[in-house]
Amino acid sequence: MDALLDLLRGTVTSPWVYLVIFGLTAIDAFFPAVPGEAAVITAGVLSASGGHPSLTLVIVSAAAGALVGDHISYAIGRGGGAHRLARLPDGSRRRASSEWARRAVDRRGGIILTTSRYVPGGRTAVTLTMGAVGYPRRSFLLYDSIATITWALYCGLLGYFGGLAFERDPVKGVLVGVGLSVLVTFGLEGLRWLRRRAHRRAAARR
Repeated sequence: MDALLDLLRGTVTSPWVYLVIFGLTAIDAFFPAVPGEAAVITAGVLSASGGHPSLTLVIVSAAAGALVGDHISYAIGRGGGAHRLARLPDGSRRRASSEWARRAVDRRGGIILTTSRYVPGGRTAVTLTMGAVGYPRRSFLLYDSIATITWALYCGLLGYFGGLAFERDPVKGVLVGVGLSVLVTFGLEGLRWLRRRAHRRAAARR
């Protein structure tokens, strides 16, 4: 985190900071080990403490990078996964799982895509799956645009208000922002787990 903060401090007055944010959020979409979310939150903190970088441009760069990265992940799934799914034998467990995934994204693809954007590993799995099962590209663009814009607003504003609260100690602002982001992630995962558990119990009673 300190290294990331030093990196952004060094380029905070330069237009390069927006390219860094764009690149990190794009790569993070299909390689979750990259700290895209933390970079956006950190930039939001720094924008509150010194006015640079511009919060608006941070949000725009993050949303654009996430959108591009999600489409790369979708293309990877469509290019490799679709062919493998088509070759799965009828009646196999993997074939049944792929058909279930296809039905799920057909019915609730928009909701799944927008909510999974807030879960680092989950968003990559969802975009790859949507590409593999052939989810319509136009619908993917529509819902992913909503997902990436709201996600960028959430991360940028989370960092900004964290920076306002800890204006004299931006490191604390970054830690608070990232901590709240982690709590939201675990909260969403907990809700999804409870929903799956409730569905399994309901199915078992039938």
